[in-house]
Amino acid sequence: MPPTPDLADLRRHAVARSLFTPTTLMQAVQRLGGFVQADPLRAPARAQDLTLRHRVKGYRAGDLERRYPRLPLQEDFFINYGFVTPELRALMHPRTTHRVWDKARWKLARAVLAEVERLGEAHPADVDAALGHGPVKNWFGGNSRLSTELLDGLHYRGHLDVVRRDSGTRVYRLAPSWQPHPDPQQAMDALADVLVQKYAPLPAGSLSQLINMLFHGAHQWQALRKPTFARARERLSHARVEGVDWYWPAGEDPTRGWRIPSQVRLLAPFDPVVWDRRRFELLWGWAYRFEAYTPAAKRVRGHYALPLLWRDQVIGWANAAVRDGRLQVDCGYVAGRAPREAGFKAALEEEVGRMAAFLGAEMP
Repeated sequence: MPPTPDLADLRRHAVARSLFTPTTLMQAVQRLGGFVQADPLRAPARAQDLTLRHRVKGYRAGDLERRYPRLPLQEDFFINYGFVTPELRALMHPRTTHRVWDKARWKLARAVLAEVERLGEAHPADVDAALGHGPVKNWFGGNSRLSTELLDGLHYRGHLDVVRRDSGTRVYRLAPSWQPHPDPQQAMDALADVLVQKYAPLPAGSLSQLINMLFHGAHQWQALRKPTFARARERLSHARVEGVDWYWPAGEDPTRGWRIPSQVRLLAPFDPVVWDRRRFELLWGWAYRFEAYTPAAKRVRGHYALPLLWRDQVIGWANAAVRDGRLQVDCGYVAGRAPREAGFKAALEEEVGRMAAFLGAEMP
């Protein structure tokens, strides 16, 4: 039996298993469980690009969107919105939804499906022009086109695929029909394993939270969330560390002496290393919050503060922006100042250089 890990072991395990040696784009997505979270904000790049740049050799901002039509990936919901492999997507469909459409709404939706079939590849503006559905209040109180809302709903329900994006707008085609999974519990176990692969090691509270979030990707099996959590706890490796139960994939050993390079990394707010705020506070001892939607006067660290990882320690944050073609990076530190140890300054400069190359910008 391997020795019981301590928090330092878990911290190294969390960093090393997620920030693997850069590889190809599809191999990186597979190493991330088959799912990359997406976010539309570009500050200085979209979350999916900021996540992949550390894990894909030679990656540049926008590569995923440019290559998407040729990749075996689809935009879809998992625990949140992002890019999923066909294998992961097949586990979630045919999907039911929390918001049930009545007969009138389905009549409109079927007209949209017919128009998408006629067009082959359908831009929302073309569908709206053909059907003239007009505007509607969306779920957050703003105005959107009814055709766009129906397309979104049909995509979520698995009736449509996203072919590509035109200037950020999704272009759709009809999706193939889905066959129900023969064993729903087996499917839920597989979905839970994806979460563990992506976010381990996980405290028990976070493992429970993530499995509950499968409500978004597999609403039809919401009643299986509790047994799925219990089954995961039985099959995963685990240890109690400082009063908290932790879980990780069977066969992995957090105490094995994971190699952590003397490197600085500026991480996306949704990067798997820092995504789980509960785990973040347990491993690094301070609270990181995503403040893009916080009123400016109430922000503590900035609109889109990137957690700053030095070796296996998240020691601060950085706000990065490109102005007049030149990258600007402003750093803040939990300790109030930058580390004085040898190598940090050069490592930070190297990371800023990598960020500039990724963005196609000049150095500060």
